[in-house]
Amino acid sequence: MTSDFPGRWAGGATMVAAPLLLLAGALLRVPYDFFYPAQLAAHESEPALLTASYALIAAGTFLLWPAVALLAARIGPGWGLAGGLLAMSGLFARVFHAGADHMAFRLTDVVGADLATEVVSETYGAFQPLSFLNVAILAGWPVLAFGAWRAEVLGPVRALALASAAALPLGVLKGTTPLSLVALAGLAIAFGPYGFAVLTAHPRPSRAAVLRWAPITLAAVGLMVVLGQAG
Repeated sequence: MTSDFPGRWAGGATMVAAPLLLLAGALLRVPYDFFYPAQLAAHESEPALLTASYALIAAGTFLLWPAVALLAARIGPGWGLAGGLLAMSGLFARVFHAGADHMAFRLTDVVGADLATEVVSETYGAFQPLSFLNVAILAGWPVLAFGAWRAEVLGPVRALALASAAALPLGVLKGTTPLSLVALAGLAIAFGPYGFAVLTAHPRPSRAAVLRWAPITLAAVGLMVVLGQAG
């Protein structure tokens, strides 16, 4: 399968870009302790740095879905379907966590890290309906990796690297650990070369097509940003 949704351009580009955004975001918060009190305190002392870190993580997480969709399509029915559904469901749960991170940092801006930490401590275990997707976060990458190996879409080394992405810690206001960097490096090793191969494969778009669609795409993205910030 070479032309399935979301297509080689969206899938290939996000395979290359998303792991790099995630690694950049994770590296920015390396100096700070993993647990949420230290993350909130770090945001109070270095708001621009922590905001950039969590924004990069959120953007990279969101951009992984076309990459996963393309890989699942290349794997085919069975393992591709199961792995794709699990991995994308896990991504949606992580985006939900990113929203909670955002609100916790905005609370810190208003009331300070100490009170924000107290509020988070009192509400951390509150019920939320997407908590069942934590299983998908853990299982999605190994299932997708096994399917990619069985379908010979990825070799054994890159399939193992993809499976290691399951080791990325999950939840709200989580910092960076050595295991985080291993997991994200594995994601980059698995997706980066494959995405580059997808993008450089023939046929390539004509120069006229690039000149026609590039400004349209940039204008659409810019309009979405403006409308999004407008509320």
